[in-house]
Amino acid sequence: MPDKIRVDVEGRHLDLTNLDKVLYPQAGFTKGEVIDYYTRISPVLLPHLAGRPLTRIRYPNGVDGNSFFEKNAPAGTPDWVRTVRLPVPGSSRGRETIDFIVVEELATLVWLANLAALELHTPQWRVSADGAVLNPDLLVIDLDPGPPAGLPACFEVALLVRDRLADDGLDLQPKTSGRKGMQLVAELPGDETADEISAYVKDVADELARRRPDLIVARMARQLRPGKVFIDWSQNNAFKTTVAPYSLRAGALPTVSAPLTWEEVDEGTLTIADLTSSVVLGRIAGR
Repeated sequence: MPDKIRVDVEGRHLDLTNLDKVLYPQAGFTKGEVIDYYTRISPVLLPHLAGRPLTRIRYPNGVDGNSFFEKNAPAGTPDWVRTVRLPVPGSSRGRETIDFIVVEELATLVWLANLAALELHTPQWRVSADGAVLNPDLLVIDLDPGPPAGLPACFEVALLVRDRLADDGLDLQPKTSGRKGMQLVAELPGDETADEISAYVKDVADELARRRPDLIVARMARQLRPGKVFIDWSQNNAFKTTVAPYSLRAGALPTVSAPLTWEEVDEGTLTIADLTSSVVLGRIAGR
C-alpha cells in the first residue's frame, strides 16, 4: 500500500499515511484497521462525542511505544475541524486556555484516527453552539476492581448501584471500560452542577460501601481496594474525563469500551478480551 493516500470523507479531503503500520503488535492490528473501525463505528460513536471537548491519547508508534495525552488542537488542524477555547485552571503547562477539538463529523474522527489517537475521552458536559460550558448531562460512575477482584465483581456491584439509583428515578446504562472495570452512565436534564452530582454519587457510594463492606469501597486509598470494587464518584468532577463509549483502548488487543445490556451484566460471563473491535462491530451490525 502507498505511504500516503488521499481520500474524500463526506466532502472533506484527507491524506492518510502509513496505513500498514502495526499499532497493536500482538494482534497485528494496523493503523488502517484503526481508521476502518472508527469509520464503521461512527454512526453510534459520533452522538457520544458531539458537543464534548475531546481529550485524546495518541500512540504514534503503537501501543508498545510512547504515548501522550493531547487536549489542545495540534498544529496543522484543518480549518473545518470544530474547536472551542476553554479555560484550564491548574494546567500542567501553565496555559490559561486550550483550544479543544469537538468531533461533530466523520471526517474529524478519521483525521484523528490517522494521527493514531486510539483513545477518545470526554467530559460529562457539553458546550453550546457558541462555546459556552453547559451543566453536565451525564452522571458517570466508574467501577474499578482491586485485584484479585475483576470484571465479575464489577458486574455484581453494577447491579447494586443500578437498583439503588433506580430508587431515585435514574436509568443507568452499563459499559465496559475496555480495560479491567466498567462504567455506569445515566442521562441527566442538565439542571445540576458537577459539584452537586459528585456529592450525590459520593453519598450513594458511601451508603453501598456500608451495606456491602465485603465487596465495595468508596474511598480512594489504594490500600483499601484489594479484592473489592471502588465506586469512583469523582468521575463527575467537571475537570475529569471518561473514555467514550465505543472508543478503542490501548492494550495487547484492540479492545473497546463497549456498551452492555443488563442481561449481559446479570449473566456475568463476558470478559474484556471478548469485546474487541471486530466483535463490537458485529454486535452493532446485529442490532
